Amino acid sequence: MSVLGDRRSIRRPRSSLLVTVCALLASGCSEVADEAAPPIDPDAIRPFVVDVPDAVLGDLNDRLSRTRLPDQIPGTGWSYGTDGVYLAELLDYWRDDFDWRAQERALNELDHFKTVIDDVDLHFVHQRSPNPDATPLLLVHGWPGSILEFMDVVGPLTDPAADGGDAGDAFHLVIPSLPGFGFSARTTETGWSPERMADAFATLMERLGYDEYGVQGGDWGGIIGRFVAGNYPDNVIGFHTNFILGGPAPGTDPNAGVTPAERRLRAERAEAFSEGGAYQEIQGTKPQSLGVGLNDSPAGLAAWIVEKFHGWSDNTGHVEDAFTKDQVLANITLYWVTGTIASSTRIYYEFGHAPTERPVSYVSVPTAGAIFPREIYFTPRAWAESRYNIVRWTVMPRGGHFAALEEPELLVDDVRAFFRELPKEP
Repeated sequence: MSVLGDRRSIRRPRSSLLVTVCALLASGCSEVADEAAPPIDPDAIRPFVVDVPDAVLGDLNDRLSRTRLPDQIPGTGWSYGTDGVYLAELLDYWRDDFDWRAQERALNELDHFKTVIDDVDLHFVHQRSPNPDATPLLLVHGWPGSILEFMDVVGPLTDPAADGGDAGDAFHLVIPSLPGFGFSARTTETGWSPERMADAFATLMERLGYDEYGVQGGDWGGIIGRFVAGNYPDNVIGFHTNFILGGPAPGTDPNAGVTPAERRLRAERAEAFSEGGAYQEIQGTKPQSLGVGLNDSPAGLAAWIVEKFHGWSDNTGHVEDAFTKDQVLANITLYWVTGTIASSTRIYYEFGHAPTERPVSYVSVPTAGAIFPREIYFTPRAWAESRYNIVRWTVMPRGGHFAALEEPELLVDDVRAFFRELPKEP
């Protein structure tokens, strides 16, 4: 499973529209503009291309060459955190063999844009299908993911006919980088909660001319997607998620309607994650202190992120059962070259501290749950049905938290089936 994927259905941006992007170490990602150019129209949708300066990559390589790793008790593996033996191997590969330019070339086969929404310069991919009647679909990533999670689903979702599928299953994709993540600007004020991000994405879809659209997301994308679906039901035709959270309806027997298999899976996932939640406490209370180390040390950043790729994926103890080194490092490098690891972790703080203006008690739009067995949480269907209008529930044979990256074919098939089965307006 390559991060580069199949690009037959993807169009390159026209060279006359390219805007060079600098990912500067101290200031993240910015555009190079003519000093005499007029101010940016905040409502404008501006083409964008990924082009990290050589100096940034050279600095990264220099820092990697001077890494000072800590000691580790022999034989402890991943039990205390990231395994030092594997980390050293990964860092050597990052320094000597990983090719960021290949990742850039793959990224730039997509159609990238930026636009200002709620005072944040928001980056997004807008990949239109060859089928003009394709269904618009908002794809939302989470943490520590990025738009790179979706690289292997873009082609199949936009142009199913290219692989012998039904052209009627095609989607026009809108894939934003969350505010403070990747190529989107870092947030400069408090309050950027998942609810606020949902409002920004609904505004983005409106600005692109989509009055009706579907939503798909996992991790924070599932939470943000819930706010989009719950607060914009007149616009969202269906919500597909591989991350459903929730408990039993208040005042009900929590075991009512929950099968023995579901109880076992819930207990299994709770046990597996019992010592894996410390990051939430840190990022939800003191993300700035953590961010200093992660933003300054590529080794520290890699250790923090690869631990999640290892612990949250469907593997037999080795992270590369689920991902290649290139896939893991592409995602880590994206955080590094944009300098957005600190700003990305603030979503945890805002989720716990920013007031919710429009709580969503129930999602009335048709909702599909794609249940991957190694997801970090498991919510029984009966519990989900008290909070969502569940019309499709698929228990997958394999896969974990990073569904689009781990099992792109399973996810694509389920997304297609869900939207195909939705009632069509006369």
